Amino acid sequence: MTSGSRSSIVSSFTIIKGAIIDETYAVFSTWDFQVSKRENLDRLRNTNFIGASSATWLRDVAKVLNRRFDPEKRDRPLVLLAKQGLSIEKWKPLLLWHLTRDEFLVRDFLETWLFSAYEGGAFRVRPQEVESYLSDIDKRGAITEHAWSDQTKKRVAAGLLKMAADFDLLRGSVTKEFASYHLPEQTFMYILHAMRDSGLSPGKMILSPAWRLFLVRPSDVEHEVLRLHQFRKLEYHVAGSIVQLDLPCASAHEYAERMFA
Repeated sequence: MTSGSRSSIVSSFTIIKGAIIDETYAVFSTWDFQVSKRENLDRLRNTNFIGASSATWLRDVAKVLNRRFDPEKRDRPLVLLAKQGLSIEKWKPLLLWHLTRDEFLVRDFLETWLFSAYEGGAFRVRPQEVESYLSDIDKRGAITEHAWSDQTKKRVAAGLLKMAADFDLLRGSVTKEFASYHLPEQTFMYILHAMRDSGLSPGKMILSPAWRLFLVRPSDVEHEVLRLHQFRKLEYHVAGSIVQLDLPCASAHEYAERMFA
């Protein structure tokens, strides 16, 4: 998978298979940068070092990882942090950040539909509501790989809600409720670096809709930036329309490297 090449493609397969957080962490924690992605995934398939319960699930995990991530380039910091032993609770939101760079539907669902429900004061979300959202995703720029049956839509809706729960944004079984969520400080700092890497200005970083992935408002972002400024972990100054934000590292990759230095 090349960076950005599938940014508008919607795959029911990857969403139905889910977040596979533990499996991804286990694979990335033993990733060998000296060999290719194919060789790393071949080792996974041949040895099943993650203890997959069946050959089919092992194959599906490898297929999802191959489709979602580019460990050599864009997703290298995510792999590096797993290898360094960043706790899975701090690593998990970074997985969501990287995963949504090419998972159009997961990103759109969280940034638009789920965040809007959250902002609107909804207490619970139901699969039927998500199915309604799925009925017009083509108008939002999504390209499905094939026409979806009603059963596929039901499975995708359930998959999206389960992924939100796996990333701690929701809780519950069939009918899910919003959970209280807070981004860990190191995760927040990493995302600031990643946003700057993408070319966003400081003002646009604060206002970026990407924070909605974590149900975070711009006011919440600015509050956290001010707190980090107070503790001298970054520099933040606002003068009228001019916003200055100085981060401790030159890139997200450098921040990932220095996190455990």
